[in-house]
Amino acid sequence: MAVVKTISIEDFTTDAGAVYKQIDLQYQQFGQAIDQAPVVLINHSLTGDANVTGPEGWWSEIVGPGCTIDTNHYAIIAFNIPGNGVNDNVLKNFEDFHTGDIAEIFYLSLKQLGISKLFAIVGGSIGGGIAWEMAALYPMLTENLIPVAADWKASDWIIANTFLQKRLLENSSEPLKDARIHAMLTYRTPASFTARFGRTINKEKNIYNVESWLLHHGDKLKSRFLLDAYKAMNFFLASISITRNGKSFEQILENISSNIHIIAIDSDLFFTAEEDKKTFERGRKIKKNIFYHEIKSIHGHDAFLIENAAVSKILSGIFK
Repeated sequence: MAVVKTISIEDFTTDAGAVYKQIDLQYQQFGQAIDQAPVVLINHSLTGDANVTGPEGWWSEIVGPGCTIDTNHYAIIAFNIPGNGVNDNVLKNFEDFHTGDIAEIFYLSLKQLGISKLFAIVGGSIGGGIAWEMAALYPMLTENLIPVAADWKASDWIIANTFLQKRLLENSSEPLKDARIHAMLTYRTPASFTARFGRTINKEKNIYNVESWLLHHGDKLKSRFLLDAYKAMNFFLASISITRNGKSFEQILENISSNIHIIAIDSDLFFTAEEDKKTFERGRKIKKNIFYHEIKSIHGHDAFLIENAAVSKILSGIFK
């Protein structure tokens, strides 16, 4: 596991006008030296972190030596979203921020590391939303923008689900556990559950195996994640929107120089393929170098963490 390093951003003012004397950002670096190789920024998902590769890495079948995003060739940077709880780092006033602020903090950190140009920004789920935000703020920053199972805005469906998550986090007697159980229902699909569990019973516990599995995931998150961190990440997820400052999606897209590779999942119940297709259809009217890719899977939103061969196949066309 790469060492978790800290970078400090001084005198940061959020879009809402809140002033922070210092924001500490934790990050990890993998592969080549940043001044000697093309740099790839990878943004993690809601309850993920910057540990993208290696034995404990959440994307180690995609990122690593000889993998599609090859650490023998690329320099990889991954930031922890501020307030995600790594090293007990939480934001008490997380409502001062939105994902555009997070994007700005990531950009300032890259600048401090001496990085002015990226080969790619890749992000899964909320990380893909932050990738969109970075490209909207800094249209020349990256050669390739690759949002995976993500979109440039939180849809009404995302907002509705984060609203329920917020209520669970505030009102449940086991907030992390119950919020995670609900979240798993949006990350997977009915077909995925049927294929995996088939109404089988866990005889030891005398409950359905699907119930046992959900309880296990609830307990697992409860043991590794902080409640304040989950509240912040959930709030940020609902805030994704590159058009919050009055410019239209088309106006913003027109300025983005990057090749844009939208990677959707046909069965995603969270960031739906339907929304991604709408983004692509609007985008292709004004931009030639925007592409739509679709992963076929029964597993829904989580397919970007499960269908490694399909993800690799798409990414290998970009990371030649």
